Amino acid sequence: MQEKRIMKQGLVLLGCGKMGSAMLAGWLEHGLPAEKVWVLDPQPSEWVLSTGVHVNVSLPDMPAVVLVAVKPQMMGEALPEIKALVNGQTVFVSVAAGTPISAFERQFGADTPIVRAMPNTPASIGKGITAICSNVAGRRALGEAEALMSAVGDVVLLDSEQQMDAVTGVSGSGPAYVFHLIETLASAGVAQGLPAKLAMQLAKATVAGAGMLAIQSKEGPAKLRVNVTSPKGTTEAALEVLMDAKCGFPALLPKAVAAATARSKELANGSN
Repeated sequence: MQEKRIMKQGLVLLGCGKMGSAMLAGWLEHGLPAEKVWVLDPQPSEWVLSTGVHVNVSLPDMPAVVLVAVKPQMMGEALPEIKALVNGQTVFVSVAAGTPISAFERQFGADTPIVRAMPNTPASIGKGITAICSNVAGRRALGEAEALMSAVGDVVLLDSEQQMDAVTGVSGSGPAYVFHLIETLASAGVAQGLPAKLAMQLAKATVAGAGMLAIQSKEGPAKLRVNVTSPKGTTEAALEVLMDAKCGFPALLPKAVAAATARSKELANGSN
């Protein structure tokens, strides 16, 4: 990571739980010096304390970036801690789900550069994907935010913040859908006579391998599906069930994504 402003002025990380720690590990691995990072967290882990970053000490006067990684319900008490850093130059990047840019503008003013980001849990192993957007004042900072979030995976730029709820439904919550697929696929194997441990090993490797193939292949998922589906074969028999318009994936997944998207909108509007 060679962002000049960050290297010169430093970075403040507010909240260093699982996501914050994943990002911190990525930044350090990509060359950000530990002495350029300040962490504010009431219960820092042993790992965080071992990295050499500044933990719960006085902050720099004008850091390049303040990255907010606290849970949404803690935002009310957390933001006043960093309000003194508002200066029109420091960029505030939030990875807090369900907290819109307008909530930060109410605290910090519309002339403060604010970037909203939605990463997902594979960021913890550097395989995440993050969607980002900003307020008007933060547009110049999107490149800086992209550099930060690319330390834990791919980054996509949204056309507008209105897309963030759908992003939450697809990729933010999406890993849980895949984990449940692994669970149910393994259980189905057990039901057909496989030992539980073997069924789980097969399910995990199959999902992981298919996902990597989908990423690396020049062919789209639909073509890859056709490639493995022999006429009147085993895969075709299974897909007749999974692709059923009334009770298969085409019916279930849109409902699941719509439910997550709707809940994201509720949270953004202050619903508990």
